[in-house]
Order: sequence, then C-alpha cells, then structure tokens
Amino acid sequence: PGPCLRASTRIQETHGSRNISTEKSKSSMSEKKIKAYIPPHLRNRGKQNGSSPKGEGGGGRGGGSGGGRSSRFTRPASEPVRGGGYGGGGRYGDREGGYSQNSGGSGGGGYRGGSFGGGSFGSRSGNRFDRGGGGYGRRERGVPSKTRNERLEKELFGEKKSGGEGINFKKYDDIPVEKSGNDIPDGIKSFDDLKKLGIHDVVAENIALSGYSHPTPVQKHSIPTVISGRDIMSCAQTGSGKTAAFLIPTISSMLKNGLPPLPRSEGGYRRQIFYPVSLVMSPTRELATQIYNEAQKFTYRTGIRPVVVYGGQQARDQLRELERGVEILVATPGRLADFIDRRRISLKLVRYLTFDEADRMLDMGFEPQIRHIVEECDMPTSKDRITLMFSATFPNEIQRLARDFLHDYIFLTVGRVGSTTDFITQKVEYAPEREKRDKLMDILPNCEGLTLIFVETKRGADQLEYWLNDACGIGATSIHGDRSQQEREAALNEFRTGRCPVLVATDVASRGLDINNVMHVINFDLPSNIDDYVHRIGRTGRCGKTGTAISFVNERNKNILRDLKDILSEAKQEVPGWFTQFVSSTRTHGGGGRRSGGRFGGRDYRKSQGERFDQRQDRWRDNRQGGGG
Repeated sequence: PGPCLRASTRIQETHGSRNISTEKSKSSMSEKKIKAYIPPHLRNRGKQNGSSPKGEGGGGRGGGSGGGRSSRFTRPASEPVRGGGYGGGGRYGDREGGYSQNSGGSGGGGYRGGSFGGGSFGSRSGNRFDRGGGGYGRRERGVPSKTRNERLEKELFGEKKSGGEGINFKKYDDIPVEKSGNDIPDGIKSFDDLKKLGIHDVVAENIALSGYSHPTPVQKHSIPTVISGRDIMSCAQTGSGKTAAFLIPTISSMLKNGLPPLPRSEGGYRRQIFYPVSLVMSPTRELATQIYNEAQKFTYRTGIRPVVVYGGQQARDQLRELERGVEILVATPGRLADFIDRRRISLKLVRYLTFDEADRMLDMGFEPQIRHIVEECDMPTSKDRITLMFSATFPNEIQRLARDFLHDYIFLTVGRVGSTTDFITQKVEYAPEREKRDKLMDILPNCEGLTLIFVETKRGADQLEYWLNDACGIGATSIHGDRSQQEREAALNEFRTGRCPVLVATDVASRGLDINNVMHVINFDLPSNIDDYVHRIGRTGRCGKTGTAISFVNERNKNILRDLKDILSEAKQEVPGWFTQFVSSTRTHGGGGRRSGGRFGGRDYRKSQGERFDQRQDRWRDNRQGGGG
C-alpha cells in the first residue's frame, strides 16, 4: 500500500485504541461512582456490628430519609454508633434533611437544613460543640435530649468541680436587698427551690454542672420574678451573677411554655429570615461573647440554640450560624440593626427581651438604635413580652428612659460593690501625671495573679503597653476600641491564660467582662464619673473572691474625688487623712455625677414620683437562709 494508505491505517488504529481506552476509562469511572467511599476508621465497623455503614453523606444515598439534592455545602455528620450514616441533606435544608436515627446512628441534614447533622451522642446541636440531636433542619426546637455527652460536658463546663471551685457564694448573704413593685414574687433560698417553680430537669442539671451551688441575691429574686412572667429592672453589683440571673429563667420559661411556631416563608422571598425567641442585647462585643458562652452552658441538651452577632466580624459567617438555627440571639445594637434592616432577622417572635449593662445601652449614643429596634421594628409590645434590664448602676435619667420599655416591672436593687462586704480592698495613691509610671513600678512587682490597668485614652493604652514590655520587661497587652475584634480576642486570651499577666485597657473592658483570677485593678487614670469607677473595680473581687483596687489621684480628678471618698466611707475602707484634706481643698460644685441611692447602685425612680405599690419592701436584709418575698 502507498504512503497515504499506511498513514490512514495508522490514524485509524490510533483512534481505535483511543476509543477503547476511553471506553475502559468510562466503565472504570462508572464502577467507581457505584462504589461508595468508606472512611478508613469505619471500614471494619460493618463486620464488627454485622452490618455495613449505610451513609455516604452529601444527600440522597445517606442513611437519612428524604436526602434531597447532593450539594457542595453538605458537611459530614457525627460518627455513628451502630448503623445510621453520615446523613444526607437537602441543599438548603428546606426539604427533609436526611435525618437518620438507626440505633443511635448519626442523622444528617443539608447545609441550612442540618449542617453537621445529628449524632450518636444525642446532645443538642450547636456551633462548634455540635454533637447531634438531629440536623438543624430536622432538629426539634426546644425538645430536650436525655442523652449526655461527657466529652462535650468537659468542653463546656471544664473539669467537674464541687461548690464553685473557690467561689464563696455564701458571702453574699449579708448584702442588703430592696424590692419594690406590685405583687412581688417570693424569692428562693436555694436552687432546689426552683423545682417548685417548675424549672426543667435539664436546666437544673446544667446549673449544677456550671458549679453553682448557692444562689446570689440577684439570682434569688430575679429568677422567680422572671419565671412568674414579670418584667424586672435589676440593679446589682458587678460580679454578682447577673448573667445567670436572666439566662436561667429565660431558658426554663422557653421550655415550660414552649416555642412559638416559625412562620412560613414569604412567597417569592428566597433569603431565609431568622426568628429568635429570646433577644439579649449588650453594649460591647466582649460582653456579648461572654453571655453567649454562658448561654451555651445553660442550653446544653435543651434543644435551644444560642447565636451571637456583633460588629467587627464578617456578617457572612454570622449569617451561616443563624442558618443553623437560633432561639436565643445575643447581639450588639449595631449589627442587630443592620441584620434587621437587611431583612435577615425578624423580631416578631421575641418573647423575652434582655438588656445587659442597660445604663450604657441607653446612654452615650445607643438610645436611637435601641428605640429603633424595640419600637420601630416588628417586636411585640411591652405587654406581649417579658423585658429584663440588668446593670450595676441605674441613675434616675436612665430609669425614666427605661420605663418606656418595661410594663408593671419589679425594681430590684442589691448592695453596691464593697458596700457591706470585704471582697475588694480599695486604696488611693497620690500621683502627679509625670510620676505615675514610677508609682506603677512600685506597685506591679508586688502584684500576684492578673492585673488590669485602666487608662483614659487609646493612645495612652498603646504607649503604656509598649513601655511595660520594652522598658520594664513585663508581659503586657492592651485592649481598646481601635483594635480589631481579632486583636481584642487575642489580647483577652493572652491575659486570661496568664501569658500576659498585665492588661492595659480603656473603659471598653470595664463593663461586664468576667475574667477569673484578676487580683488587682489599677486606675492609672481615674474615670470622669463614679459609675465608671464602680464598673472598673468590679473586674476584681467577683463572685465572692477577694481583690485589690488602687487608684492614682491628683488635681485633674477633682470632679470625682468627693464621690470617691463617699464610696470608700460607705465600703468601710480606710480613708487616709491626706486624702480627706485633699478632697476638701479641691472641692467643686456639682460633684462628679453622684447617684442617689446611698449603699445601692440606684433607687426606684417611681418612689420619688409618688407612685404607690400594692406591696413594697424597703431596705430589708437577706438572711443566712436565703431570700424570702
């Protein structure tokens, strides 16, 4: 044959071999598609149990029912115990999410409709502690689980401890308490009394796991008030257990009364809208995160899921958390208003509204956002919800503002920090501006444990941190409003763990932060008003532990000196003779914004307006056996 024919023959042979190889590869690929991938750690599970693992994850074929479409969003579920599977899941979870419950096996669920799916551990699903209880699309909202997960309990609660590990709750029994309002509910004497109020068994177990053995005064009187369905304005000293005082009754009431059904999605509106039942608002990101961490403990195995949203993080990541389900939403006003305006969050199902550090929430520019959220959105009216306000201070002007949000409320005030207790030793040192650093170095070497130093400005915080590290060789970090959220969280983590035993902070850290083992608070720069001083020194001496607060004073602080002297006297602290003379020589008219209320952070504003109550309790002392009505 000629050259052209030979070339044609070679081309045909080449194409033929390629076709054969292509067909072989196609057949091998189809065989591979048919075979399910089994992870190495499960390949012998079927032989041991007499069955083979069913689930493949990712939809359709999973051990769940109604797997829906396979999706790149589908994530693996918890490891099954027997059978079950990784679960399937709808792409967006709006269909059946592949929930599998075969002998305790892990269920599934899609990205929105299940995310991490169910689990052999049987605990509630949630955030980074997801261990099952049904995928989010298929989980039963507000239905507690009886199955316990020891590993998850260790992550949430730490090692088991008895009596609060060094926390002396009984020291609170001598703190004076006042309550005013109509038909005031009786207080409780111990957490065992909550069973008479119908608290759920799972919540009671979570209280014990959290290390609470004896209720503080604010808990004794706030918890039964909220469970009875009453609004409350609670003015309690910092470190007195306010977070648990509003989380415990809120979660218990949600379980007792049931959760309202979710409304059907609006026609033609594809983006999912989230409907929290309980809304907790806080002024700072750090406090919001702290509340959220506590909420995770008290919602363990309850079927109730908390989520936190705040500025400084990607909204996309927080929306993904919301997509996995939310019953308790902890939020800062700015990010919450943003999500509401974007129609991603609706407040129409909110039954419990809580303000933590309420005076700061309604003060210093937060009021417009608060009023927009509470009054101009779709939140139920004050008569159709339970509203709780907690703070260490409630000046009269804040009470007048807060009354717009509450209905027939109980006013509870607990003795201010150091008013009748020896938790905090308060000292004053005279230090001119140029000598403050020298005075600080006289004090720091003698400070054991963690030390928190407050300064007035962000620039001052950065400068002092640099000086302590560079010139003094002291491990210090700082936190203030100009630092990113990641930087603030990293600084707090270094401080908590002791890698940096000194934290320099502006007032951003003075509200609500609960950091264990803070032994000393140093007011390098005194605040401009006495309320901020109360919050600052409250970072130590928390929950019955002792601490020391040292304040540098000079002529620049004359607007707060008289109030500071009054607080020292009320707390039965030593008032140096030089300080008394100094206050007298620098006395000015008007003072530093001293609140009325004596040993308390505030008094019920309604009394000064001549309002009368059907039942009133004035300045009675909580006895050793707990609180009565």
